[in-house]
Amino acid sequence: MKRHLLTIGGGLAGIALTVALLLTGASIIQGRQGAETQDFTLETPDITDVPDLGGDDMSTGDQTVDSSEPALENSAGSGAVNATGESESKSVRDIAPEQFGLPQEVTSQPLERIEPRTPLSPSIAKPESAPAVLRHPVALSAGLIQFGDRLLQLDGIVPQASDRMCGEAGKTWPCGVIARTALRNFIRSRALLCNVPEKGWQGTLTTSCSLNNIDPAAWLAERGWAEVPAGSALADKVEAAQKSRHGFFGDDPRTFSIYPAPREEKTVPGSVDTDASTLEQGL
Repeated sequence: MKRHLLTIGGGLAGIALTVALLLTGASIIQGRQGAETQDFTLETPDITDVPDLGGDDMSTGDQTVDSSEPALENSAGSGAVNATGESESKSVRDIAPEQFGLPQEVTSQPLERIEPRTPLSPSIAKPESAPAVLRHPVALSAGLIQFGDRLLQLDGIVPQASDRMCGEAGKTWPCGVIARTALRNFIRSRALLCNVPEKGWQGTLTTSCSLNNIDPAAWLAERGWAEVPAGSALADKVEAAQKSRHGFFGDDPRTFSIYPAPREEKTVPGSVDTDASTLEQGL
């Protein structure tokens, strides 16, 4: 029994000692923090502590300002104010939207044409061409000829579409198809002599050709089956065909009535047809 009482008393004594140590330590820490912290007071300078800036009308004691001097205005019109209090006049640039670019003394001057700059890279030389015989031509339109998987556009004329229609409303006719047919009839699958690159070409090549010393482009232009760009040597031929109303510039050249209409024969009552009587006699 005594052993149990001693054990409980020793435990209570230990707890009390621990609590006392904690309270003592806390009070010591609070005391140190209070000793290190000082009270700071924000001090604002008095107007009398401001030094004299050197003005004639300002004093350190009363800080009086002469009211007779006009106040300085810092505006765009009056200019900036320097250290001595004097206004410096400066020119103000107009910020209108139409003058955001160059100054007026530059834009008011007339334009001057200058020489073009030197190319940054060397120009690509055109491949050398030589006459070559091209076989098995197929005219796709007036001016465009196909040789296998390659296309050739006759030089000097504008390529025409094969589905082009001519004439007025209600009287249109397929002039593109007729122009293609005219070129096919002129070529008749004969070989052409054309100026082509020595190493061949791919895609569409624009060059001049001849067929039995006849230029197909000139042949089309003379008959009105071509149109030429500005400055072409065939412009005179196209103009003459236009005045004569040939090809694209005329009417439908097709003829639908090949045979004339039969004449109306008048028979006299009582007359006998010679052929019919002869046939009856032979029966």
